[in-house]
Amino acid sequence: MAKQKIEDFFAFIEECPTAFHAIDVIQRKLIAEGFKELDENKLWDVRRGGKYFVKRNDSSLISFIVPILEIAGIHMVAAHTDSPAFKVKANPEISENAYVKLNTEKYGGMILSTWLDRPLSVAGRIFVEGESGGIEQRLVHVDRDLLVIPNLAIHMNRDINQGFSYNPQVDMLPIFSDEKERKLLDVIALEAGISKEKILSDDLFVYVRQKGCLVGEDGQWMMSPRLDDLECVYAALEGMLSADPQEYIALSAFFDSEEVGSGTRQGAGSEFLAQTISGIAGSLAMTKVGHRKLLTGSFMVSADNAHAVHPNHPEKADPTNRPKMNGGIVIKFHGGQKYTTDGYSSAYMAKLCREAGVEYQTYYNRSDIAGGSTLGNISTAHVSVPSVDIGFAQLAMHSAVETAGREDIFQGISLFEHYWSK
Repeated sequence: MAKQKIEDFFAFIEECPTAFHAIDVIQRKLIAEGFKELDENKLWDVRRGGKYFVKRNDSSLISFIVPILEIAGIHMVAAHTDSPAFKVKANPEISENAYVKLNTEKYGGMILSTWLDRPLSVAGRIFVEGESGGIEQRLVHVDRDLLVIPNLAIHMNRDINQGFSYNPQVDMLPIFSDEKERKLLDVIALEAGISKEKILSDDLFVYVRQKGCLVGEDGQWMMSPRLDDLECVYAALEGMLSADPQEYIALSAFFDSEEVGSGTRQGAGSEFLAQTISGIAGSLAMTKVGHRKLLTGSFMVSADNAHAVHPNHPEKADPTNRPKMNGGIVIKFHGGQKYTTDGYSSAYMAKLCREAGVEYQTYYNRSDIAGGSTLGNISTAHVSVPSVDIGFAQLAMHSAVETAGREDIFQGISLFEHYWSK
């Protein structure tokens, strides 16, 4: 069972080279389990006992289950669908020195060196002219080894092991072909089964082709691209599909744009979550007072992976809060509220973990090292509810390939299922 679940998770990662593909996979899984899609542009018919989802930009999705009994509040989980990558620019071909390179730019904070000398490809979406004259979107995924970003040989850069500053416009451009007239859009059009002339625009990303695998003496660790944050997405999705809500609406919010600050119409910094909750309350004929009471009884779990103590650099970890892989759920704290966890929300999460039989541990940044940001404080700026930030412990966050604990994902699924069955 455990082996099959890990294989299912690796297959999920492989099916999700971009946020657009992640939402497509999530949508198909939800529909297969009886969830009904709602349209943001239409009136909703939300009923007790019903299961629903709504999308925005085809890269963010909110799903929810309404209990049959009286509703005490909403139990929310927020995770993100995007990961650091290279975004392909328009007119990307640069033909020089016997090769055609692709012009790209960074999306999110990347460890650039980890993208070198790996099989890469391109995925995303295109917009085409529809038969009726409108604009249609199509997913594209060039599912083969298409690109590589070659390192410079040590003979030509003798000091590379002394430290090297990579220039993304010079050092990180992938080679696509030799000097032929063929364009990237020729490949994309062939994959999409349309003529190149019908393509109006695109959102294309370079992604890492490496498949997930288990490493370690006992296969106890997972190596895979995009663990941040598809590991939390997968655990939340599996937890929701197994949940049986009693008094709380079970709600999962899978946001895009976290890696670039969340400030888009489909990011956690938008009104997507607040408007969805308003839509639910309105469809259930709640008054303004009822809507306010609904939020008063609600709780949010911001789920985004956490840093494990590094075996070669333990000095980078806090002296007394040093999460390890396979050590259970990581509850994240920050004095400046980069993480929203406080005394109450951490106690609530600890209680949930104990009830679910799940281990938990704590994370703080070193006091002299600035940490990253995540979804919690951005989301709660729009939906004011108690919130806790958690994640799974991992190494090499924002590397092209990351490492995390095999057992933690099962603990996450159990936690979310328990949380959503209240």
